Amino acid sequence: MIRASLSLDPAFTIGDVDPRLFGSFVEHMGRCVYTGIYEPGHPSADSDGFRTDVQELARELGVPLIRYPGGNFVSGYKWEDGIGPSADRPTRLDLAWRSLETNQVGVDEFVPWASGLGAETMMAVNLGTRGIDAARDLIEYCNIPGGTYWSDLRRKNGSPDPYGIRTWCLGNEMDGPWQIGHKTAYEYGRLASETAKAMRLVDPSIELVACGSSNSSMPTFGSWEATVLAETYDQVDYVSMHAYYEQRGDDRDSFLAASVDMDRFIDAVVATADHVRAAQRKKKRIDVSFDEWNVWYLKKFGGEASLSIEEAPRLIEDVYSVTDAVVVGNMLISLLKHADRVKIGCQAQLVNVIAPIRAEPGGPAWKQSTFHPFALSSRFGRGTVLRAEPRSPLYETKWLGEVPLLDAVAVQNADEGLSVFAVNRSQTSPMVVDVDLRAWPGYRVGSHTAIADDDPDAVNTAVDPDRVTPRSLDVPEVDGGRVALELPPLSWNLVRLVRGQ
Repeated sequence: MIRASLSLDPAFTIGDVDPRLFGSFVEHMGRCVYTGIYEPGHPSADSDGFRTDVQELARELGVPLIRYPGGNFVSGYKWEDGIGPSADRPTRLDLAWRSLETNQVGVDEFVPWASGLGAETMMAVNLGTRGIDAARDLIEYCNIPGGTYWSDLRRKNGSPDPYGIRTWCLGNEMDGPWQIGHKTAYEYGRLASETAKAMRLVDPSIELVACGSSNSSMPTFGSWEATVLAETYDQVDYVSMHAYYEQRGDDRDSFLAASVDMDRFIDAVVATADHVRAAQRKKKRIDVSFDEWNVWYLKKFGGEASLSIEEAPRLIEDVYSVTDAVVVGNMLISLLKHADRVKIGCQAQLVNVIAPIRAEPGGPAWKQSTFHPFALSSRFGRGTVLRAEPRSPLYETKWLGEVPLLDAVAVQNADEGLSVFAVNRSQTSPMVVDVDLRAWPGYRVGSHTAIADDDPDAVNTAVDPDRVTPRSLDVPEVDGGRVALELPPLSWNLVRLVRGQ
């Protein structure tokens, strides 16, 4: 049995959680859109062709914001192809994912669909093959009430009210040589700055995200952020981060510690943004939009060049295990621990493509194992993040050196409840965590929910969609202002502390 401890005090806070931290991502990639969220003719399809079974699962997942339409896809996208009568929309070759894009779903379909979930749209503009003109036209189409060419065209197309899209991405992963229209940091920084100026002239109320590095392994990481922010600091509000993790070989110990790398990545980007702030003597602070993150088994993907050209191909439809769910839950803990600077997060993607939701054409939709820690974190992770002080034994990893067996964070909710999220990274031993609650008189443990299984490789499938689900554990008593929580081996845990009887 592993012994660990955790101290919680309402006086020591990190910051308030922006609900957009629990965002998602829908890209025109693989089967995320077509046969994912949208499938006319499906038994559950509504009058607009959207699958209501997927819609209900997305609503249960609890995503307040969805990034759209990419991703690599956006760097070759003509948004005008996706408006107007559906019969008149062209089918295009998408060079990012070597797919046929029918354009049956565009801004006029997606934004109302997302709104129906209670989610904002976070719109990306094409700074790969296009630039200032296309971006200013799109924001005019979306956000101006009427009286101009593009806003009147939106009204003619059936949307009399403006969409009022608040958050916009200035391109996607422009540091990547794989990106259509790839640019140097200076080239991108100048284009992003001028595009931002034009967009703000159309709608001064918007928030803008500049592209950071595609991942922390990029050879230009750090210098890219510094150069881009030096050019865009006055024009943008956030810098983006992207990170994907996978188990390599049999090294599960390192995989379970992936969030340690995520923590270090966030700290490095924040430090770089603050360096530019200091160098330019600015008062404004640039925050982080972690708008792509997930477990992705890249080793199983042969790369874009290996793809044949087809419509809605089955592309990177990873099947997630209990172990993957624990890692995803731990990544959510990392985002919460940085809630003072990470204001937006988008798990990539929502349906089918490395997603918490799977859907078969003409068939069922179901929850992957990773659905559960996300849904519970989104539901109970709103409020003020406390500066928890977890202490536990360390273990050695090949990738990251010594890391703690326990990772945890706590959020004080608006209903005065306290949500403790904790991961036991040990694959073999349960962990007893002594939680100091002396600063929380009158509180008791209301529930303890865990994602864990005797088989760490257990998965959910269309045939067995509930193989991996949250399970309720015994609730211990608070004694003398302390409570001993028992975390199963290799588990993600949510403990709810409530006031009174």
